[in-house]
Amino acid sequence: MAPWRAKAELDRKPVNAQRFAGADDNTSHLVTDVVVQGARNLTDAEAKSSPATWRKVPGAIWAIGFVSLFMDISSEMIHAILPLYLVTVLGTSTLTVGVIEGVAEATAAITKVFSGALSDWLGKRKLLAAIGYGLAALTKPIFPLAPSVGWLIGARFIDRIGKGIRGAPRDALVADISPPELRGASFGLRQSLDTLGALLGPLLAILFMWALSNDFTTVFWIAVIPAFVSSGLIIVAVKEPERSEPTRAVHMPLSRRELGRLSATYWWVVAVASAFTLARFSEAFLVLKGQDIGLPIALVPAVMVVMNIAYFLSAYPVGALSDGMNRMTLLVVGLLLLLAADLVLALAPGLAGLAIGASLWGLHMGFTQGLLVTLVADTAPPELRGTAFGMFNLITGIALLAASVIAGILWDLAGPEGTFLGGAAFTIMTLAGLLLLNVRLKRRRNAGEEIPDRKTE
Repeated sequence: MAPWRAKAELDRKPVNAQRFAGADDNTSHLVTDVVVQGARNLTDAEAKSSPATWRKVPGAIWAIGFVSLFMDISSEMIHAILPLYLVTVLGTSTLTVGVIEGVAEATAAITKVFSGALSDWLGKRKLLAAIGYGLAALTKPIFPLAPSVGWLIGARFIDRIGKGIRGAPRDALVADISPPELRGASFGLRQSLDTLGALLGPLLAILFMWALSNDFTTVFWIAVIPAFVSSGLIIVAVKEPERSEPTRAVHMPLSRRELGRLSATYWWVVAVASAFTLARFSEAFLVLKGQDIGLPIALVPAVMVVMNIAYFLSAYPVGALSDGMNRMTLLVVGLLLLLAADLVLALAPGLAGLAIGASLWGLHMGFTQGLLVTLVADTAPPELRGTAFGMFNLITGIALLAASVIAGILWDLAGPEGTFLGGAAFTIMTLAGLLLLNVRLKRRRNAGEEIPDRKTE
């Protein structure tokens, strides 16, 4: 046995035992304990994850990642300029932008429940994912053709329905394809390529807005192209895997009996993720912050570029590290980064404050988003992963709706400072809740209750 494998075997139980629990029951010392434990485990994590490089990730994960990349180029080209189009051209309020973004994402989340459950019942993930990507591609031409805000709202909702149809089956497909020891790396890689698309989208929006003298309609048309590339790629480049592990038949995925098979640990993950979502609202408010400090319209999408550079650079390394170190540490770091981002965006003036705040926001995304879906995959039975991802996205989507509406209200009442200070307050409450959850799970573990760690299959 290779030395790193022998060491991993010896360390497996201590690391897993701290997956959700800290080393000290004293709540006032939890943050220090988590950070110190994370530093102590960092070398071990690198040793464990060193074989989990991008070379070891299955080719199908790469294909799914490029599908996400092209669709995100299209979506983010539109998303980067849509808030400005709504506010400056159509004259809608920032509250309306918040409601549109929140309801659109909630629509996607609700759809994910049914598509995820259907993928469990059919046992076919790729089919539903392909339908979702295809529907999203077909809705993209509505944006340049829309004669009024009502059409744009409709296009946004239908686009999010496509996202909802593909989301849970795609994530379940990633979980099915990836080896357990590479699951964090696999989700991190897909998230990283997805974020690269989200980075390139605003860059292209800036380029074409500048070259075309702020011609929103033509930029919307250009965004149609990568969407159709994405929908074609999933059809030809991704193969549905054979189930290599025995699974029981799923008859009614959303029935009380089947939902009861989702463990208590899974529901704790959902609760923590919902609290995270309440603390962070739609990135549309970062775009509006750029406009508020006086950036030219053509350069406002650069805010999303800065955010996504940080997101792209952190998503895969964090995912790979999460396969071998204390995931609680990464969640706490992610929350602290979000808190710092909110405070900088609320209090730091000018372009420098905006750039630093957007960078911290992107780092927070890299530290939390891939990790949370990895935890869902870890704590759900293989045959119910679609349902598990669907329920996860429904509940966090509702939280995002609430967060975006609250952010819009705060912006109208107190300006951008009120919005981001409100986000900081929610982040502090979330951090407190996460640390209290850590204590609760540690006590349950010490009492002898079974709390699955990284793998429950």
